[in-house]
Amino acid sequence: MVGVYERVYETAPVFRAEPHDTSRHLAEYYSLDAELGFITDHRDVIELLAEVLRGMFAPLADRASGALAELEVRLPEFPNQIPMIDFEDAQRLLAPEDRRPNEGWTDLDPEQERRLGEWAVREFGSELLFVVGYPMAKRPFYTHPDPERPGRSNSFDLLFRGPELVTGGQRLHRYQDYLNVLAGQDLQPFRGYLQAFRYGMRPTAASPSGWHGSWPSWRAWAMSVRRPFSRATSTAWSRSPGRPG
Repeated sequence: MVGVYERVYETAPVFRAEPHDTSRHLAEYYSLDAELGFITDHRDVIELLAEVLRGMFAPLADRASGALAELEVRLPEFPNQIPMIDFEDAQRLLAPEDRRPNEGWTDLDPEQERRLGEWAVREFGSELLFVVGYPMAKRPFYTHPDPERPGRSNSFDLLFRGPELVTGGQRLHRYQDYLNVLAGQDLQPFRGYLQAFRYGMRPTAASPSGWHGSWPSWRAWAMSVRRPFSRATSTAWSRSPGRPG
């Protein structure tokens, strides 16, 4: 949609078409999405996301302090500038206490995210932490690589009290770049997607936020919030009688 509109914001239900029974995910949730055109890189959407979070929490503190106190809900604490750490620096930070070698890491496991969250609180007084520069091997095919480090991506995760809250980043926008990434694969399944880039697309970045996706961390401060829609850990499709497995 950024091919038509420079800024796109939406709130929409998401249904995962596969079983996803974990303590960190829900198969059905609402997503708050932002997609921006004419960006420099992923840092543009990081700045927007930080502004959105400040705009969410400040009114809650001002207008709902009584309800928060009654429900014993503590809002997140974070400075005006949310701290950021590169994935490689996170590796080095975690390595002394990690039993496994840090070479070849492509992602952070829940325990590592928790320890990074504790470090951010100690060092910056922030319960929010951006981790940037994840390996390309772990990111979707449409993720834009870091021009200075081709093996790393212009992407980020936002950690909240440990678990990942938001994933986002800069996307490829040149048609030839997509052809290079998908070389050797059958392009037919991607035909509709690639068509949008054939005649030119503005540089774009996106930040889809699954506000139920990291539900344990959000429930810690908003456990009283209820929604009139399902928050199942398996989708209706995955629960259907005819589905194998």
